[in-house]
Amino acid sequence: MFGYYLDLALRSLRRNKALTALMVLAIALGIGACMTTLTVLHVLSGDPLPGRSAQLYYPQLDPRDMDGYQPGEDPPAQVSWTDGMNLLRAGRAHRQALMTGGAVPVQPAQSAIEPFFEDARYTTADFFPMFGVPMLYGRGWGPADDQAHARVAVLSRKLNQKLFEGRDSTGQTLRMNDVAFRIVGVMDDWRPSPHFYDLNNGSYSGQEGVYLPLGTAFELKLGRNGSTDCWGGKPSDPDHMDTAPCVWLQFWAQLDTPAKAAAYKQFLVHYSQEQKALGRFQRPPNVRLPDLMGWLDYNKVVPGDVRLQAWLALGFLLVCLVNTVGLMLAKFLRRSGELGVRRALGASRREVFVQLLVESGVIGLAGGCAGLLLALLGLWLVRKQPSDYAALAHLDPAMLLATFLLAVGATLLAGLLPAWRACQVTPALQLKSN
Repeated sequence: MFGYYLDLALRSLRRNKALTALMVLAIALGIGACMTTLTVLHVLSGDPLPGRSAQLYYPQLDPRDMDGYQPGEDPPAQVSWTDGMNLLRAGRAHRQALMTGGAVPVQPAQSAIEPFFEDARYTTADFFPMFGVPMLYGRGWGPADDQAHARVAVLSRKLNQKLFEGRDSTGQTLRMNDVAFRIVGVMDDWRPSPHFYDLNNGSYSGQEGVYLPLGTAFELKLGRNGSTDCWGGKPSDPDHMDTAPCVWLQFWAQLDTPAKAAAYKQFLVHYSQEQKALGRFQRPPNVRLPDLMGWLDYNKVVPGDVRLQAWLALGFLLVCLVNTVGLMLAKFLRRSGELGVRRALGASRREVFVQLLVESGVIGLAGGCAGLLLALLGLWLVRKQPSDYAALAHLDPAMLLATFLLAVGATLLAGLLPAWRACQVTPALQLKSN
C-alpha cells in the first residue's frame, strides 16, 4: 500500500510542478539555514573526549588573601606552582597533570628551514595517558623524566612533517631555545574541541606543536602564554613564579568513580584547612571540583552569538513551515474532486489522510536534499570566517542524518492540518459538483 501511495504522491507532484517547487524551496531554505547553525553549535558544544570526560575533573582552590573577600565567590580558575606541586605529590588521583602553555624558539638542524617560534605545552607525564593522546611514533615521557627535568620532547604530527618530512623522528635531537631536546614521541592528529585543558589560550585554539616536561620548561625559563592572577599587592615576577602568590597553572585529575571524586573533594577541603593552619591560605576553605563538561559549562565556551544564530535559524524554519502549510492547504484542497472520487470508490478518510502524509513526506525528503546542499554551502562560508572555531564547521554523519530527519519530520508536521482538511470533503457533494 505504501508503494501505491508513493506512486500517487509522485504523480501529484509532477502535475503541479510550480507549487511543488515552491514547497521544496521553502523547506530547503529553512533546513539549510537551520542545519548550518545547528552544526556549528553541535561542533562547539560537543564532548571533546567522549568516553573519558566523565572521569576528568578540574580541582579549584582559593589561596588568596582576604583583600576583596566575598563569601561564596568562585575560587580562581588556576592553581599556583606550590599548590600544583603539592597536589601532584599527594597523588590522590588515578592520574593527574599540571600544565601551562607557552612558545619556544625552534632551531632546525636543516639549513633550509629558518628558525621559528612554535606553540608549546609544558606539562607532566600523565598528560598523554590521561587524555588518551594518540601517538604516531614513540610515546610520551615518564614520571622519572619529570623528576629529572629531562630534555625530552614530543612533537605534533604537523611539526614532525615540517621538520622531518613525516619520518619517525624518535631518538633525533631538536634544538629549542639553544638547548638540545631528545624526541621521544610524535603525536598523531589530535585536536579536542573545545580546547578544554587550557581555556586561557582560546577555547577553540589548535594543537600545540611541541610538548615538554613542565619542570624542564620552568628550569630553562621558556616563554609562557596565558593569564596570571596575583594578590598581595605585588606584581608577578617571571623568574620566581614558583614562590609568587599567583595562580597560573592548570591542574587536571582523573577520578574513575563518583565515590573517588567525592573523596578527592574532601581531600581538597582538608588540604585547604591545612594550608590555612600553616598561614599560606587566609580565606575559609573554598573548593570546586567540576568534571570536564561541567567546567566547559561554567566557562560558557560556546559563543553567545552562535546560540543566538541557532535560535534565529529555528525561527526562520518555523516561518518556512508556515508558508509550506499554506501551499499544501491550497494544493490538497484543489484536489477535492479527485479525493471525493477516491472516497466514493471506498477509500476511508484514514487511507486518504495517510496518502496525503506520504506526499508530504516526499516533499520533505526533496526539501532535505536541497537543504543539505544549502547547509554545505553555509558551512563552507563559515569556514571562511576569521574565527578560532571556523575550521571545525564540518557536517558529521550524525548531523547528516539529523538533516533528513528534521526535514521529513517538520514537513510531516506541516502536512497534518492540510491533510486533515482535505479528508473532510463530502464525496457526494464533490461528485455532484464535478
